[in-house]
Amino acid sequence: MVASAAILGAAATTGAIAAAPGAATPKPAPASQTMRALPSAPVEKVIVTYKSQAAEAGSNTAAKSDTAEKAAKTGEKLSFERRLAGGGALVDLGDSASKQDVTEVMAAFRADPSVASVEPDIRAYAMAVTPNDTDYAKQWDLFEPTGGMNVPAAWDKTTGSGVTVAVIDTGYAAHSDLATNIVSGYDFISTSADARDGNGRDADAKDEGDWNATDNECGTGSKASNSSWHGTHVAGTIGAVTNNTKGIAGIAYNAKIQPVRVLGKCGGSSADIADAITWASGGSVPGAPANATPAKVINLSLGGASATCPSVYQNAINGAVSRGTTVVVAAGNSNANASGFTPANCANVINVASTSREGNRSYYSNFGSIVDVAAPGGETRRATDTPGTVTTPENGIYSTLNSGATTQSSENFKPYQGTSMAAPHIAGLAALLKSAKTSLTPAEIETAIKTNARPLPGTCTGGCGTGIADTAKTVNAVTTTTPPGSVFTNATDVTIVDNATVSSSIVVSGRTGNAPAALKVGVDIRHTWRGDLVIDLVAPDGTVRNLKASSSSDSADNVLTTYTVDASSEVANGTWKLQVRDVATGDTGYINSWSLTF
Repeated sequence: MVASAAILGAAATTGAIAAAPGAATPKPAPASQTMRALPSAPVEKVIVTYKSQAAEAGSNTAAKSDTAEKAAKTGEKLSFERRLAGGGALVDLGDSASKQDVTEVMAAFRADPSVASVEPDIRAYAMAVTPNDTDYAKQWDLFEPTGGMNVPAAWDKTTGSGVTVAVIDTGYAAHSDLATNIVSGYDFISTSADARDGNGRDADAKDEGDWNATDNECGTGSKASNSSWHGTHVAGTIGAVTNNTKGIAGIAYNAKIQPVRVLGKCGGSSADIADAITWASGGSVPGAPANATPAKVINLSLGGASATCPSVYQNAINGAVSRGTTVVVAAGNSNANASGFTPANCANVINVASTSREGNRSYYSNFGSIVDVAAPGGETRRATDTPGTVTTPENGIYSTLNSGATTQSSENFKPYQGTSMAAPHIAGLAALLKSAKTSLTPAEIETAIKTNARPLPGTCTGGCGTGIADTAKTVNAVTTTTPPGSVFTNATDVTIVDNATVSSSIVVSGRTGNAPAALKVGVDIRHTWRGDLVIDLVAPDGTVRNLKASSSSDSADNVLTTYTVDASSEVANGTWKLQVRDVATGDTGYINSWSLTF
């Protein structure tokens, strides 16, 4: 099947906020090396560690007595405050102690043969600071509490280092706010006329422009348009260089961006896109060299109409996921059910809807039970405004671009809207997660993003997944140490077949004894007319516990809930199954994910 795919971001073509390229500036230090002045806080306490044989090492009474002795010796008002977890004694000097006072007190303790060490109790400060990028204030999508994705609060823990994100799109238009984060990609457009570079596939991922000179040039109903430089806009959201006193901040600003070109004149073919997915994730493609820097995250801000996911897409996606690559896909911009668009309707992807600055589903965004999560995609006009106009540029997603109408010209920045703009927010988050915890699988990354999303503050008719992704909450969830084996998850999609029974398995290990009397079974099943479904939990010994019965009157969509089960008679370790039986015909769906919490 050769399906045409189009970009899923609506360009802001008039009235856009744009910053013309400035004069050359000195090359900035990497973000990790940028300097900033820290507050100068006085030392008010010191930490005294006594030698193990000293009475003060184990006796608070002795430590208090010694503190009083040092106070008398130095003339300072010292007090023993408390014992630290490491055994040291925290001694308070009071808030009026001068630097000289601190020096004298520390010298007195150091002169004591019972003291192993003494050091000041110094202040520490959060290292996540507001980026100095000149247009950062326009990036409401990163930081605003209503419609933003809570990104800055995650930068203390992760900035994407060590992760490559492939942007499978129109290619790369050279931009100084991206250049140092770009790694070599590939041009997978196999038709020379569509590629506009004089040949077919090659190692140059340069965006040659996707303009259409006349109406109907790309099929009946197509309109003449300028080049979008779409892949460059997407790339900026994910990985624009940050803290370089220009432009914007990228979500995963220490990640690397790999441009993979598949969209040219009149879109791109599914055959080319499938090969690009395989290559980007480290798979082998005939005629193409091995990818020297395989991506652990792929962004697909593209799509076309199709009632089913073409096998060429699904096979490529499955291969990528099997190699440990998370695949993020835009839901589409037709204000319709995403199930009719591909690759949004493929399995093993994170399907992303778009939200507005007010936290509503963007008026153009696709929706439905197959949507996994939402992210800011913006609205450069109101739904009732004339199509093609830009009336609210401040509410779009501001990112890197090029000013050329057809071929590349000078770099610039502009706001776009679209699920194309929402998807890279999730790709950037996936990169942050993979960087923070390299062992995470694509299924675990998807589960973490969906589980930690927050409800839309506005409205979403039709289904926007689990809500707006919350970057900091998700990063904290995967980096916080929890007791081993407390939560077990399977996020691999399982298709539910009419009048048949399917199951999804979780292997529990590392537990001792039996399962708890209040075993939590989290269920995320996407299925129209959920009354058709019977859901059971099957224990390792085969014991079946019913979670949900069928009901001919329950016409609602989806089962998104947590059941509590008394499983205290079952051994915890072993293979548990979520078993789903569809007792009717006419409605379809799949097991999206499920979990066991011990």
